[in-house]
Amino acid sequence: MPGSEDQGVENAAILLMSLGEEEAANVFKHLGPKEVQKLGETIARMKVIPRERVESVLEKFAGEAEKQHMLVADTDQYVKSVLRKALGDDKANMLIDRILQGSDISGIESLKWMDAGSVAELLRNEHPQIIAAILVHLDQDQSSSVLKQFSERQRNEVLIRIATLDGIQPSALKDLNEVMSKILAGGDRLKKASLGGVKAAAEIINLMGSSVETSALDYIREADGDLAQKIMDNMFTFEDLNKLDDKGFQAVLKEVQSDSLVVALKGATPELREKVFRNMSSRAAETLREDLEGRGPVRVSEVEAEQKEMLKIVRRLVDEGQIVLASGGADDFV
Repeated sequence: MPGSEDQGVENAAILLMSLGEEEAANVFKHLGPKEVQKLGETIARMKVIPRERVESVLEKFAGEAEKQHMLVADTDQYVKSVLRKALGDDKANMLIDRILQGSDISGIESLKWMDAGSVAELLRNEHPQIIAAILVHLDQDQSSSVLKQFSERQRNEVLIRIATLDGIQPSALKDLNEVMSKILAGGDRLKKASLGGVKAAAEIINLMGSSVETSALDYIREADGDLAQKIMDNMFTFEDLNKLDDKGFQAVLKEVQSDSLVVALKGATPELREKVFRNMSSRAAETLREDLEGRGPVRVSEVEAEQKEMLKIVRRLVDEGQIVLASGGADDFV
Protein backbone atom coordinates (compact mmCIF):
# COMPACT_ATOMS: atom_id res chain seq x y z
CA MET A 1 0.00 0.00 0.00
CA PRO A 2 1.49 3.38 -0.95
CA GLY A 3 2.56 5.83 1.77
CA SER A 4 0.73 9.10 2.35
CA GLU A 5 3.16 11.03 0.15
CA ASP A 6 2.84 8.53 -2.72
CA GLN A 7 -0.94 8.56 -2.36
CA GLY A 8 -0.93 12.35 -2.50
CA VAL A 9 1.07 12.31 -5.73
CA GLU A 10 -1.30 9.72 -7.21
CA ASN A 11 -4.30 11.84 -6.23
CA ALA A 12 -2.73 14.87 -7.91
CA ALA A 13 -2.05 12.79 -11.03
CA ILE A 14 -5.66 11.56 -11.14
CA LEU A 15 -6.93 15.12 -10.76
CA LEU A 16 -4.71 16.36 -13.60
CA MET A 17 -5.85 13.57 -15.90
CA SER A 18 -9.45 14.45 -15.06
CA LEU A 19 -8.88 18.10 -16.04
CA GLY A 20 -7.91 17.35 -19.63
CA GLU A 21 -4.76 18.27 -21.55
CA GLU A 22 -5.21 22.07 -21.74
CA GLU A 23 -5.96 22.64 -18.06
CA ALA A 24 -3.35 20.12 -16.93
CA ALA A 25 -0.75 21.93 -19.06
CA ASN A 26 -1.61 25.22 -17.33
CA VAL A 27 -1.10 23.57 -13.94
CA PHE A 28 2.27 22.12 -14.98
CA LYS A 29 3.47 25.62 -15.91
CA HIS A 30 3.42 26.54 -12.22
CA LEU A 31 5.36 23.50 -10.98
CA GLY A 32 9.07 22.96 -10.50
CA PRO A 33 11.13 20.39 -12.45
CA LYS A 34 11.05 17.73 -9.73
CA GLU A 35 7.31 18.07 -9.27
CA VAL A 36 6.75 17.81 -13.03
CA GLN A 37 8.97 14.73 -13.25
CA LYS A 38 7.29 13.02 -10.29
CA LEU A 39 3.79 13.72 -11.56
CA GLY A 40 4.73 12.73 -15.11
CA GLU A 41 6.16 9.41 -13.96
CA THR A 42 3.07 8.74 -11.84
CA ILE A 43 0.68 9.52 -14.71
CA ALA A 44 2.67 7.25 -17.05
CA ARG A 45 2.51 4.45 -14.48
CA MET A 46 -1.24 4.65 -13.83
CA LYS A 47 -2.76 2.61 -16.65
CA VAL A 48 -6.09 1.64 -15.06
CA ILE A 49 -7.84 3.67 -12.34
CA PRO A 50 -11.03 2.42 -10.64
CA ARG A 51 -13.98 4.77 -11.09
CA GLU A 52 -14.47 4.88 -7.33
CA ARG A 53 -10.92 6.21 -6.87
CA VAL A 54 -11.46 8.96 -9.45
CA GLU A 55 -14.74 10.02 -7.82
CA SER A 56 -13.10 10.01 -4.38
CA VAL A 57 -10.25 12.26 -5.56
CA LEU A 58 -12.62 14.71 -7.27
CA GLU A 59 -14.85 14.87 -4.18
CA LYS A 60 -11.84 15.51 -1.96
CA PHE A 61 -10.60 18.27 -4.27
CA ALA A 62 -14.04 19.88 -4.42
CA GLY A 63 -14.22 19.85 -0.62
CA GLU A 64 -10.79 21.47 -0.29
CA ALA A 65 -11.62 24.06 -2.98
CA GLU A 66 -14.80 25.10 -1.16
CA LYS A 67 -12.76 25.97 1.92
CA GLN A 68 -10.53 28.37 -0.04
CA HIS A 69 -13.05 31.17 -0.47
CA MET A 70 -11.49 33.75 1.86
CA LEU A 71 -9.09 36.17 0.16
CA VAL A 72 -6.31 38.04 1.97
CA ALA A 73 -6.89 41.78 2.18
CA ASP A 74 -3.19 42.79 2.25
CA THR A 75 -1.48 40.31 -0.06
CA ASP A 76 1.96 41.96 0.19
CA GLN A 77 1.94 41.68 3.97
CA TYR A 78 0.62 38.12 3.76
CA VAL A 79 3.50 37.07 1.49
CA LYS A 80 6.06 38.68 3.80
CA SER A 81 4.59 37.06 6.92
CA VAL A 82 4.27 33.57 5.43
CA LEU A 83 7.77 33.56 3.93
CA ARG A 84 9.41 34.78 7.13
CA LYS A 85 7.65 32.14 9.19
CA ALA A 86 8.54 29.42 6.70
CA LEU A 87 12.11 30.37 5.77
CA GLY A 88 13.45 32.72 8.43
CA ASP A 89 14.27 36.39 7.93
CA ASP A 90 17.40 36.12 5.74
CA LYS A 91 16.03 33.79 3.06
CA ALA A 92 12.59 35.38 3.21
CA ASN A 93 13.90 38.91 2.70
CA MET A 94 15.85 37.77 -0.34
CA LEU A 95 12.70 36.27 -1.89
CA ILE A 96 10.45 39.16 -0.87
CA ASP A 97 12.58 41.59 -2.90
CA ARG A 98 12.28 39.37 -5.95
CA ILE A 99 8.54 38.77 -5.60
CA LEU A 100 7.35 42.26 -4.71
CA GLN A 101 9.82 44.25 -6.82
CA GLY A 102 9.60 42.06 -9.89
CA SER A 103 13.19 40.74 -9.87
CA ASP A 104 13.93 37.04 -10.32
CA ILE A 105 16.63 34.41 -10.85
CA SER A 106 15.22 33.02 -14.06
CA GLY A 107 18.66 32.07 -15.35
CA ILE A 108 19.46 29.85 -12.39
CA GLU A 109 15.92 28.48 -12.32
CA SER A 110 16.36 27.40 -15.93
CA LEU A 111 19.40 25.32 -14.92
CA LYS A 112 17.15 23.21 -12.68
CA TRP A 113 15.40 21.91 -15.79
CA MET A 114 18.65 20.84 -17.48
CA ASP A 115 20.45 17.51 -17.13
CA ALA A 116 23.71 17.45 -15.19
CA GLY A 117 25.85 16.99 -18.31
CA SER A 118 24.42 20.11 -19.95
CA VAL A 119 24.90 22.22 -16.83
CA ALA A 120 28.48 20.95 -16.46
CA GLU A 121 29.21 21.79 -20.10
CA LEU A 122 27.85 25.29 -19.60
CA LEU A 123 30.00 25.91 -16.52
CA ARG A 124 33.11 23.85 -17.30
CA ASN A 125 35.30 26.75 -18.40
CA GLU A 126 34.25 29.16 -15.68
CA HIS A 127 36.27 30.05 -12.60
CA PRO A 128 35.69 27.65 -9.66
CA GLN A 129 34.35 30.51 -7.54
CA ILE A 130 31.70 31.31 -10.16
CA ILE A 131 30.76 27.62 -10.47
CA ALA A 132 30.46 27.35 -6.68
CA ALA A 133 28.23 30.43 -6.52
CA ILE A 134 25.90 28.92 -9.12
CA LEU A 135 25.81 25.37 -7.71
CA VAL A 136 24.72 26.49 -4.23
CA HIS A 137 21.52 27.81 -5.84
CA LEU A 138 20.66 24.36 -7.21
CA ASP A 139 19.27 21.35 -5.33
CA GLN A 140 22.12 19.48 -3.72
CA ASP A 141 21.53 16.21 -5.58
CA GLN A 142 21.69 18.11 -8.88
CA SER A 143 24.88 19.90 -7.76
CA SER A 144 26.50 16.57 -6.88
CA SER A 145 25.60 15.15 -10.31
CA VAL A 146 27.07 18.22 -12.03
CA LEU A 147 30.30 17.97 -10.05
CA LYS A 148 30.71 14.33 -11.06
CA GLN A 149 31.01 15.54 -14.66
CA PHE A 150 34.12 17.60 -13.86
CA SER A 151 37.72 16.45 -13.60
CA GLU A 152 38.87 15.48 -10.12
CA ARG A 153 40.95 18.64 -9.74
CA GLN A 154 38.20 20.99 -10.90
CA ARG A 155 35.61 19.21 -8.75
CA ASN A 156 37.75 19.55 -5.65
CA GLU A 157 38.53 23.20 -6.39
CA VAL A 158 34.81 23.94 -6.58
CA LEU A 159 34.00 21.97 -3.41
CA ILE A 160 36.55 23.82 -1.32
CA ARG A 161 35.03 27.10 -2.50
CA ILE A 162 31.50 25.91 -1.66
CA ALA A 163 32.70 24.98 1.82
CA THR A 164 34.26 28.42 2.37
CA LEU A 165 31.49 30.42 0.67
CA ASP A 166 29.99 32.82 3.17
CA GLY A 167 26.92 34.03 1.32
CA ILE A 168 26.44 35.70 -2.04
CA GLN A 169 27.10 39.43 -2.31
CA PRO A 170 25.32 41.57 -4.92
CA SER A 171 28.66 42.10 -6.70
CA ALA A 172 29.06 38.32 -7.01
CA LEU A 173 25.55 38.06 -8.41
CA LYS A 174 26.59 40.53 -11.13
CA ASP A 175 29.45 38.18 -12.04
CA LEU A 176 26.92 35.39 -12.51
CA ASN A 177 25.15 37.56 -15.09
CA GLU A 178 28.28 37.31 -17.25
CA VAL A 179 28.13 33.52 -17.09
CA MET A 180 24.52 33.26 -18.20
CA SER A 181 22.19 35.42 -20.29
CA LYS A 182 20.46 36.84 -17.21
CA ILE A 183 20.59 35.17 -13.81
CA LEU A 184 19.38 37.98 -11.61
CA ALA A 185 17.50 41.19 -12.23
CA GLY A 186 18.01 43.89 -9.63
CA GLY A 187 20.92 42.19 -7.89
CA ASP A 188 21.80 45.43 -6.07
CA ARG A 189 18.54 45.23 -4.15
CA LEU A 190 19.26 41.73 -2.86
CA LYS A 191 20.50 41.16 0.62
CA LYS A 192 23.24 38.64 1.19
CA ALA A 193 21.90 35.12 0.71
CA SER A 194 22.61 32.43 3.30
CA LEU A 195 24.04 29.94 0.81
CA GLY A 196 27.15 27.80 0.74
CA GLY A 197 29.24 26.95 3.78
CA VAL A 198 30.52 23.78 5.40
CA LYS A 199 27.09 22.15 5.73
CA ALA A 200 26.25 22.65 2.05
CA ALA A 201 29.60 21.15 0.99
CA ALA A 202 29.10 18.20 3.37
CA GLU A 203 25.63 17.40 2.04
CA ILE A 204 26.78 17.61 -1.60
CA ILE A 205 29.74 15.29 -0.88
CA ASN A 206 27.33 12.91 0.88
CA LEU A 207 25.48 12.42 -2.39
CA MET A 208 28.53 11.83 -4.59
CA GLY A 209 29.49 8.29 -3.52
CA SER A 210 32.33 6.97 -1.36
CA SER A 211 35.07 6.96 -4.02
CA VAL A 212 34.58 10.64 -4.89
CA GLU A 213 34.03 11.48 -1.22
CA THR A 214 37.45 10.10 -0.21
CA SER A 215 39.26 11.97 -2.98
CA ALA A 216 37.50 15.26 -2.24
CA LEU A 217 38.13 15.11 1.51
CA ASP A 218 41.79 14.18 0.99
CA TYR A 219 42.22 17.17 -1.29
CA ILE A 220 40.49 19.56 1.11
CA ARG A 221 42.47 18.12 4.04
CA GLU A 222 45.76 18.96 2.31
CA ALA A 223 44.61 22.53 1.74
CA ASP A 224 42.95 23.06 5.13
CA GLY A 225 42.85 20.31 7.74
CA ASP A 226 40.44 22.17 10.04
CA LEU A 227 38.02 22.79 7.17
CA ALA A 228 38.07 19.10 6.20
CA GLN A 229 37.27 18.11 9.79
CA LYS A 230 34.37 20.57 9.93
CA ILE A 231 32.97 19.12 6.72
CA MET A 232 33.32 15.57 8.05
CA ASP A 233 31.53 16.61 11.26
CA ASN A 234 28.57 17.73 9.16
CA MET A 235 28.43 14.67 6.93
CA PHE A 236 25.97 11.84 7.41
CA THR A 237 27.16 8.70 5.67
CA PHE A 238 25.44 5.38 5.09
CA GLU A 239 27.22 3.77 8.03
CA ASP A 240 26.04 6.62 10.25
CA LEU A 241 22.62 4.95 10.14
CA ASN A 242 24.06 2.97 13.07
CA LYS A 243 23.84 6.17 15.12
CA LEU A 244 20.07 6.49 14.73
CA ASP A 245 17.95 5.23 17.58
CA ASP A 246 15.56 2.36 16.85
CA LYS A 247 12.55 4.64 16.38
CA GLY A 248 14.33 6.80 13.81
CA PHE A 249 15.83 3.74 12.13
CA GLN A 250 12.41 2.11 11.79
CA ALA A 251 11.03 5.32 10.26
CA VAL A 252 13.73 5.11 7.58
CA LEU A 253 13.14 1.39 6.90
CA LYS A 254 9.42 2.01 6.34
CA GLU A 255 10.29 4.25 3.39
CA VAL A 256 12.71 1.85 1.67
CA GLN A 257 11.64 -0.73 -0.90
CA SER A 258 12.87 -4.26 -0.08
CA ASP A 259 14.81 -4.66 -3.35
CA SER A 260 16.61 -1.36 -2.77
CA LEU A 261 17.44 -2.36 0.80
CA VAL A 262 18.98 -5.65 -0.33
CA VAL A 263 21.30 -3.88 -2.79
CA ALA A 264 22.23 -1.14 -0.29
CA LEU A 265 23.08 -3.71 2.40
CA LYS A 266 25.43 -5.58 0.06
CA GLY A 267 27.95 -2.85 0.88
CA ALA A 268 27.08 -2.48 4.58
CA THR A 269 29.05 -3.61 7.62
CA PRO A 270 27.83 -6.65 9.59
CA GLU A 271 26.97 -4.27 12.45
CA LEU A 272 24.61 -2.23 10.28
CA ARG A 273 23.03 -5.35 8.81
CA GLU A 274 22.29 -6.66 12.29
CA LYS A 275 20.71 -3.34 13.22
CA VAL A 276 18.42 -3.68 10.19
CA PHE A 277 17.42 -7.20 11.21
CA ARG A 278 16.73 -6.10 14.80
CA ASN A 279 14.36 -3.40 13.65
CA MET A 280 12.21 -5.70 11.51
CA SER A 281 9.75 -8.43 12.36
CA SER A 282 11.40 -11.85 12.63
CA ARG A 283 9.66 -12.99 9.46
CA ALA A 284 10.75 -9.93 7.46
CA ALA A 285 14.29 -10.24 8.81
CA GLU A 286 14.48 -13.90 7.76
CA THR A 287 13.24 -13.05 4.27
CA LEU A 288 15.84 -10.27 4.01
CA ARG A 289 18.63 -12.62 5.11
CA GLU A 290 17.61 -15.10 2.41
CA ASP A 291 17.47 -12.36 -0.23
CA LEU A 292 20.93 -11.12 0.75
CA GLU A 293 22.41 -14.61 0.61
CA GLY A 294 20.67 -15.43 -2.67
CA ARG A 295 21.65 -12.17 -4.38
CA GLY A 296 24.73 -12.49 -6.54
CA PRO A 297 27.53 -9.92 -6.89
CA VAL A 298 26.33 -6.34 -7.32
CA ARG A 299 28.26 -3.50 -8.92
CA VAL A 300 29.69 -0.96 -6.47
CA SER A 301 27.97 1.82 -8.45
CA GLU A 302 24.59 0.11 -7.91
CA VAL A 303 25.24 -0.28 -4.17
CA GLU A 304 26.27 3.36 -3.85
CA ALA A 305 23.20 4.49 -5.81
CA GLU A 306 20.81 2.68 -3.46
CA GLN A 307 22.69 3.88 -0.38
CA LYS A 308 22.44 7.41 -1.76
CA GLU A 309 18.67 6.98 -2.11
CA MET A 310 18.46 5.90 1.53
CA LEU A 311 20.41 9.00 2.57
CA LYS A 312 17.91 11.12 0.62
CA ILE A 313 15.13 9.47 2.62
CA VAL A 314 16.98 10.31 5.86
CA ARG A 315 17.30 13.95 4.77
CA ARG A 316 13.60 14.13 3.84
CA LEU A 317 12.55 12.66 7.19
CA VAL A 318 14.78 15.20 8.93
CA ASP A 319 13.17 18.02 6.94
CA GLU A 320 9.72 16.70 7.87
CA GLY A 321 10.69 16.55 11.54
CA GLN A 322 10.19 12.78 11.86
CA ILE A 323 13.82 12.23 12.87
CA VAL A 324 16.48 14.61 14.13
CA LEU A 325 20.16 14.68 13.25
CA ALA A 326 22.44 17.03 15.10
CA SER A 327 25.74 17.88 13.45
CA GLY A 328 28.94 17.25 15.33
CA GLY A 329 30.13 14.27 17.31
CA ALA A 330 29.07 10.66 17.13
CA ASP A 331 26.68 10.98 20.04
CA ASP A 332 24.70 13.85 18.58
CA PHE A 333 22.20 11.73 16.67
CA VAL A 334 18.78 11.53 18.30
